[in-house]
Amino acid sequence: MKIATISHKNQNHVGLVHDGKVFLTHSIDNTIPNSLREILEDWDTNKFKCQNIQDSIVQGNHTDKSLGFQEVLFQAPIPNPTSCRDGYAFRQHVAAARRNRGVEMIPEFDEYPIFYFTNHNAIQGPGDIVCMPDHFKKLDFELEAAVIIGKKGRNFTAEQADNYIAGYCIMNDMSARLLQMEEMKLNLGPAKGKDFSTVIGPWMVTPDELEEFKIPAKKGHTGNNYNLNMKCWVNGIQVSEGNMGDMDWTFAEIIERCAYGTDVLPGDVIGSGTVGTGCFLELNGTGLFHDKNYKVQWLQPGDVVDMEIDGLGRISNTMILDKSDLSILSLKKNV
Repeated sequence: MKIATISHKNQNHVGLVHDGKVFLTHSIDNTIPNSLREILEDWDTNKFKCQNIQDSIVQGNHTDKSLGFQEVLFQAPIPNPTSCRDGYAFRQHVAAARRNRGVEMIPEFDEYPIFYFTNHNAIQGPGDIVCMPDHFKKLDFELEAAVIIGKKGRNFTAEQADNYIAGYCIMNDMSARLLQMEEMKLNLGPAKGKDFSTVIGPWMVTPDELEEFKIPAKKGHTGNNYNLNMKCWVNGIQVSEGNMGDMDWTFAEIIERCAYGTDVLPGDVIGSGTVGTGCFLELNGTGLFHDKNYKVQWLQPGDVVDMEIDGLGRISNTMILDKSDLSILSLKKNV
Protein backbone atom coordinates (compact mmCIF):
# COMPACT_ATOMS: atom_id res chain seq x y z
CA MET A 1 0.00 0.00 0.00
CA LYS A 2 0.95 3.59 -0.58
CA ILE A 3 -0.58 5.78 2.13
CA ALA A 4 -0.62 9.55 1.61
CA THR A 5 -1.71 12.65 3.48
CA ILE A 6 -3.27 15.14 1.12
CA SER A 7 -4.89 18.55 1.36
CA HIS A 8 -8.20 19.15 -0.43
CA LYS A 9 -10.30 22.28 0.05
CA ASN A 10 -8.09 23.30 3.00
CA GLN A 11 -8.61 20.02 4.85
CA ASN A 12 -6.14 17.18 5.30
CA HIS A 13 -7.14 13.61 4.52
CA VAL A 14 -5.44 10.23 4.52
CA GLY A 15 -5.78 8.16 1.38
CA LEU A 16 -4.51 5.13 -0.48
CA VAL A 17 -2.66 5.94 -3.70
CA HIS A 18 -3.59 3.85 -6.73
CA ASP A 19 -3.43 4.48 -10.46
CA GLY A 20 -3.07 8.28 -10.25
CA LYS A 21 -5.79 8.73 -7.64
CA VAL A 22 -6.04 9.08 -3.87
CA PHE A 23 -8.82 7.04 -2.27
CA LEU A 24 -9.98 8.64 0.99
CA THR A 25 -9.87 5.88 3.59
CA HIS A 26 -11.95 7.62 6.27
CA SER A 27 -14.71 8.30 3.74
CA ILE A 28 -14.74 4.62 2.78
CA ASP A 29 -14.49 3.29 6.37
CA ASN A 30 -15.09 5.88 9.07
CA THR A 31 -13.60 3.61 11.74
CA ILE A 32 -10.18 4.38 10.23
CA PRO A 33 -8.76 7.63 11.69
CA ASN A 34 -8.18 10.49 9.27
CA SER A 35 -4.54 11.07 10.22
CA LEU A 36 -1.62 8.71 9.68
CA ARG A 37 -0.30 9.34 13.17
CA GLU A 38 -3.60 8.14 14.66
CA ILE A 39 -3.72 5.21 12.23
CA LEU A 40 -0.28 4.12 13.43
CA GLU A 41 -1.43 4.15 17.06
CA ASP A 42 -3.25 0.89 16.23
CA TRP A 43 -1.36 -0.09 13.12
CA ASP A 44 -2.09 -3.83 13.25
CA THR A 45 -5.85 -3.21 13.17
CA ASN A 46 -5.85 -0.28 10.77
CA LYS A 47 -3.38 -1.90 8.38
CA PHE A 48 -5.81 -4.79 7.98
CA LYS A 49 -8.69 -2.39 7.28
CA CYS A 50 -6.64 -0.41 4.77
CA GLN A 51 -5.56 -3.61 3.03
CA ASN A 52 -9.19 -4.63 2.62
CA ILE A 53 -9.90 -1.23 1.03
CA GLN A 54 -6.84 -1.59 -1.19
CA ASP A 55 -8.03 -4.99 -2.42
CA SER A 56 -11.45 -3.52 -3.17
CA ILE A 57 -9.89 -0.57 -5.02
CA VAL A 58 -7.91 -2.92 -7.25
CA GLN A 59 -11.22 -4.55 -8.15
CA GLY A 60 -12.51 -1.18 -9.38
CA ASN A 61 -14.53 -0.02 -6.37
CA HIS A 62 -14.69 3.28 -4.41
CA THR A 63 -14.00 5.60 -7.35
CA ASP A 64 -16.63 7.95 -5.91
CA LYS A 65 -14.40 8.37 -2.83
CA SER A 66 -11.27 9.24 -4.81
CA LEU A 67 -9.51 12.40 -5.99
CA GLY A 68 -7.12 12.81 -8.89
CA PHE A 69 -3.56 13.95 -8.24
CA GLN A 70 -4.36 17.26 -9.95
CA GLU A 71 -7.12 17.94 -7.38
CA VAL A 72 -4.97 17.62 -4.26
CA LEU A 73 -1.81 18.89 -2.61
CA PHE A 74 0.40 16.18 -1.16
CA GLN A 75 1.63 16.82 2.37
CA ALA A 76 4.25 14.89 4.30
CA PRO A 77 2.73 11.42 4.82
CA ILE A 78 2.95 12.05 8.56
CA PRO A 79 3.04 15.85 8.97
CA ASN A 80 3.40 15.70 12.76
CA PRO A 81 5.68 12.77 13.64
CA THR A 82 6.32 11.95 17.27
CA SER A 83 10.05 12.46 16.63
CA CYS A 84 12.51 12.58 13.76
CA ARG A 85 15.96 10.99 13.87
CA ASP A 86 18.54 10.73 11.12
CA GLY A 87 21.17 8.02 10.83
CA TYR A 88 24.59 7.64 9.21
CA ALA A 89 24.27 4.41 7.25
CA PHE A 90 26.28 4.83 4.04
CA ARG A 91 30.02 4.23 4.35
CA GLN A 92 30.63 5.69 0.86
CA HIS A 93 29.31 9.10 1.90
CA VAL A 94 31.18 9.16 5.21
CA ALA A 95 34.47 7.99 3.68
CA ALA A 96 34.32 10.46 0.78
CA ALA A 97 33.46 13.38 3.05
CA ARG A 98 36.36 12.56 5.41
CA ARG A 99 38.81 12.05 2.55
CA ASN A 100 37.79 15.40 1.10
CA ARG A 101 38.59 17.02 4.46
CA GLY A 102 41.97 15.30 4.57
CA VAL A 103 41.19 13.03 7.53
CA GLU A 104 41.22 9.23 7.86
CA MET A 105 38.07 7.14 7.80
CA ILE A 106 36.82 6.92 11.38
CA PRO A 107 37.00 3.29 12.60
CA GLU A 108 34.04 3.74 14.95
CA PHE A 109 31.77 3.86 11.89
CA ASP A 110 31.95 0.06 11.77
CA GLU A 111 31.33 -0.40 15.50
CA TYR A 112 27.82 1.02 15.93
CA PRO A 113 25.21 3.00 13.98
CA ILE A 114 24.65 6.57 15.11
CA PHE A 115 21.86 9.10 14.69
CA TYR A 116 20.86 12.59 15.76
CA PHE A 117 17.49 14.16 16.49
CA THR A 118 16.22 16.83 14.14
CA ASN A 119 13.19 19.12 14.37
CA HIS A 120 10.03 17.01 14.06
CA ASN A 121 8.01 20.23 13.93
CA ALA A 122 9.76 21.25 10.69
CA ILE A 123 8.64 18.21 8.69
CA GLN A 124 7.14 19.00 5.29
CA GLY A 125 6.24 17.32 2.03
CA PRO A 126 6.44 18.53 -1.57
CA GLY A 127 6.33 22.24 -2.36
CA ASP A 128 8.11 25.39 -1.28
CA ILE A 129 10.89 25.40 1.32
CA VAL A 130 11.06 28.88 2.84
CA CYS A 131 14.60 29.74 3.93
CA MET A 132 16.20 32.62 5.78
CA PRO A 133 19.19 34.43 4.21
CA ASP A 134 21.59 32.55 6.54
CA HIS A 135 20.25 29.26 5.18
CA PHE A 136 21.32 30.23 1.67
CA LYS A 137 24.94 30.46 2.81
CA LYS A 138 25.81 27.00 1.47
CA LEU A 139 22.28 25.59 1.33
CA ASP A 140 22.30 21.87 0.59
CA PHE A 141 20.03 18.90 -0.08
CA GLU A 142 20.60 15.38 1.26
CA LEU A 143 19.25 12.39 -0.67
CA GLU A 144 18.02 9.79 1.82
CA ALA A 145 15.37 7.20 2.56
CA ALA A 146 13.40 7.01 5.80
CA VAL A 147 11.21 4.63 7.75
CA ILE A 148 8.10 5.39 9.78
CA ILE A 149 7.64 3.35 12.95
CA GLY A 150 4.36 1.48 13.41
CA LYS A 151 4.42 0.25 17.00
CA LYS A 152 5.87 1.04 20.40
CA GLY A 153 8.92 -0.86 21.59
CA ARG A 154 12.06 -0.77 23.69
CA ASN A 155 15.23 -2.86 23.98
CA PHE A 156 14.51 -5.20 21.07
CA THR A 157 17.10 -6.68 18.72
CA ALA A 158 17.93 -5.90 15.11
CA GLU A 159 16.47 -9.30 14.20
CA GLN A 160 13.12 -8.04 15.53
CA ALA A 161 13.36 -4.43 14.39
CA ASP A 162 11.97 -4.73 10.85
CA ASN A 163 8.65 -5.74 12.43
CA TYR A 164 8.42 -2.22 13.88
CA ILE A 165 8.53 -0.55 10.46
CA ALA A 166 5.16 0.56 9.10
CA GLY A 167 6.58 1.93 5.86
CA TYR A 168 9.26 3.72 3.86
CA CYS A 169 9.50 7.09 2.13
CA ILE A 170 11.98 9.51 0.57
CA MET A 171 13.75 11.95 2.87
CA ASN A 172 15.54 15.19 1.97
CA ASP A 173 17.47 16.30 5.06
CA MET A 174 17.89 19.97 4.15
CA SER A 175 21.11 21.49 5.47
CA ALA A 176 22.41 25.03 5.94
CA ARG A 177 26.08 24.10 5.82
CA LEU A 178 27.61 27.35 7.05
CA LEU A 179 25.44 27.34 10.19
CA GLN A 180 26.08 23.62 10.63
CA MET A 181 29.85 23.95 10.45
CA GLU A 182 29.92 26.99 12.72
CA GLU A 183 27.96 25.31 15.49
CA MET A 184 29.81 21.97 15.22
CA LYS A 185 33.09 23.75 16.02
CA LEU A 186 31.66 23.77 19.55
CA ASN A 187 31.32 19.95 19.46
CA LEU A 188 27.55 20.08 19.52
CA GLY A 189 25.10 19.61 16.71
CA PRO A 190 24.09 19.57 13.97
CA ALA A 191 21.08 21.53 15.15
CA LYS A 192 20.40 25.05 13.87
CA GLY A 193 21.86 24.19 10.48
CA LYS A 194 19.25 21.45 10.14
CA ASP A 195 16.09 22.46 11.97
CA PHE A 196 14.34 24.63 9.36
CA SER A 197 13.08 21.87 7.03
CA THR A 198 13.15 18.10 6.66
CA VAL A 199 11.23 16.78 3.66
CA ILE A 200 9.56 13.36 3.60
CA GLY A 201 7.18 11.84 1.09
CA PRO A 202 5.48 11.77 -1.26
CA TRP A 203 3.71 8.91 0.61
CA MET A 204 4.47 6.00 2.92
CA VAL A 205 5.05 2.67 1.17
CA THR A 206 4.39 -0.48 3.22
CA PRO A 207 7.09 -3.17 3.26
CA ASP A 208 5.01 -5.70 1.28
CA GLU A 209 5.26 -3.38 -1.75
CA LEU A 210 9.05 -3.74 -1.72
CA GLU A 211 9.39 -7.53 -1.49
CA GLU A 212 10.53 -7.86 -5.10
CA PHE A 213 13.45 -5.49 -4.40
CA LYS A 214 14.75 -7.30 -1.31
CA ILE A 215 18.44 -8.22 -1.23
CA PRO A 216 20.73 -9.53 1.53
CA ALA A 217 22.19 -7.12 4.04
CA LYS A 218 25.93 -6.56 3.78
CA LYS A 219 28.23 -9.13 5.39
CA GLY A 220 28.10 -8.94 9.17
CA HIS A 221 24.87 -6.96 9.20
CA THR A 222 21.27 -7.83 10.06
CA GLY A 223 17.95 -6.71 8.63
CA ASN A 224 16.05 -6.11 5.44
CA ASN A 225 17.84 -4.43 2.57
CA TYR A 226 16.47 -3.29 -0.79
CA ASN A 227 17.86 -2.72 -4.26
CA LEU A 228 16.25 0.67 -4.82
CA ASN A 229 17.93 3.21 -7.08
CA MET A 230 18.07 6.76 -5.68
CA LYS A 231 18.42 9.92 -7.77
CA CYS A 232 18.37 13.69 -7.31
CA TRP A 233 18.04 16.50 -9.85
CA VAL A 234 18.55 20.25 -9.34
CA ASN A 235 16.76 22.38 -11.92
CA GLY A 236 16.33 19.30 -14.11
CA ILE A 237 20.03 18.36 -14.08
CA GLN A 238 20.87 15.07 -12.38
CA VAL A 239 23.46 15.63 -9.65
CA SER A 240 23.25 12.48 -7.56
CA GLU A 241 22.67 8.73 -7.89
CA GLY A 242 22.99 5.90 -5.39
CA ASN A 243 21.15 2.86 -4.08
CA MET A 244 19.46 1.92 -0.82
CA GLY A 245 21.15 -1.45 -1.15
CA ASP A 246 24.45 0.30 -0.38
CA MET A 247 23.41 0.96 3.22
CA ASP A 248 26.11 -0.51 5.46
CA TRP A 249 24.04 -0.19 8.62
CA THR A 250 20.51 -1.45 7.99
CA PHE A 251 17.40 0.32 9.21
CA ALA A 252 16.91 -2.62 11.58
CA GLU A 253 20.29 -1.97 13.19
CA ILE A 254 19.68 1.77 13.41
CA ILE A 255 16.27 1.18 15.01
CA GLU A 256 17.77 -1.29 17.48
CA ARG A 257 20.12 1.45 18.67
CA CYS A 258 17.31 4.01 18.76
CA ALA A 259 15.30 1.68 21.02
CA TYR A 260 18.12 0.93 23.46
CA GLY A 261 16.99 2.19 26.87
CA THR A 262 14.12 4.25 25.48
CA ASP A 263 10.86 3.85 23.59
CA VAL A 264 10.41 4.13 19.87
CA LEU A 265 6.85 5.19 19.18
CA PRO A 266 4.27 4.87 16.41
CA GLY A 267 4.86 7.86 14.15
CA ASP A 268 8.61 8.18 14.74
CA VAL A 269 10.55 8.97 11.53
CA ILE A 270 14.08 7.63 11.14
CA GLY A 271 16.28 8.58 8.18
CA SER A 272 19.07 6.57 6.61
CA GLY A 273 21.61 9.35 6.34
CA THR A 274 22.97 10.59 3.04
CA VAL A 275 23.62 8.15 0.21
CA GLY A 276 27.01 8.34 -1.50
CA THR A 277 27.12 11.42 -3.83
CA GLY A 278 23.87 12.53 -2.17
CA CYS A 279 24.66 16.16 -1.31
CA PHE A 280 26.60 19.15 -2.61
CA LEU A 281 28.90 19.07 0.43
CA GLU A 282 30.28 15.73 -0.73
CA LEU A 283 30.11 16.51 -4.45
CA ASN A 284 31.91 19.84 -4.04
CA GLY A 285 34.56 18.27 -1.85
CA THR A 286 35.17 15.45 -4.30
CA GLY A 287 35.32 17.90 -7.20
CA LEU A 288 37.90 20.07 -5.43
CA PHE A 289 39.87 17.00 -4.35
CA HIS A 290 40.45 16.16 -8.00
CA ASP A 291 40.53 19.70 -9.46
CA LYS A 292 41.32 22.81 -7.44
CA ASN A 293 39.46 24.88 -10.08
CA TYR A 294 36.24 22.89 -9.66
CA LYS A 295 33.20 25.19 -9.55
CA VAL A 296 31.30 24.51 -6.35
CA GLN A 297 27.51 24.60 -6.26
CA TRP A 298 24.97 25.32 -3.53
CA LEU A 299 21.20 25.72 -3.71
CA GLN A 300 19.93 29.19 -4.64
CA PRO A 301 16.53 30.90 -4.34
CA GLY A 302 14.22 29.51 -6.99
CA ASP A 303 16.11 26.22 -7.40
CA VAL A 304 13.96 23.12 -7.79
CA VAL A 305 15.12 19.87 -6.16
CA ASP A 306 13.59 16.59 -7.37
CA MET A 307 14.25 13.26 -5.69
CA GLU A 308 13.22 9.80 -6.78
CA ILE A 309 13.66 6.34 -5.24
CA ASP A 310 12.50 3.18 -7.01
CA GLY A 311 9.29 1.95 -5.43
CA LEU A 312 8.94 5.01 -3.18
CA GLY A 313 7.98 7.68 -5.71
CA ARG A 314 9.22 11.15 -6.57
CA ILE A 315 9.15 14.41 -4.62
CA SER A 316 9.82 18.01 -5.69
CA ASN A 317 10.65 21.14 -3.69
CA THR A 318 11.41 24.75 -4.60
CA MET A 319 13.80 26.91 -2.56
CA ILE A 320 12.19 30.22 -1.53
CA LEU A 321 13.86 33.21 0.14
CA ASP A 322 11.96 34.54 3.15
CA LYS A 323 11.43 38.24 2.47
CA SER A 324 9.79 39.15 5.76
CA ASP A 325 11.27 41.85 7.98
CA LEU A 326 12.94 39.22 10.15
CA SER A 327 14.92 37.98 7.17
CA ILE A 328 17.35 40.91 7.52
CA LEU A 329 18.62 39.41 10.77
CA SER A 330 21.68 37.18 10.99
CA LEU A 331 22.25 34.49 13.57
CA LYS A 332 25.93 35.28 13.90
CA LYS A 333 26.53 37.96 16.53
CA ASN A 334 29.53 40.20 17.01
CA VAL A 335 30.26 40.27 20.72
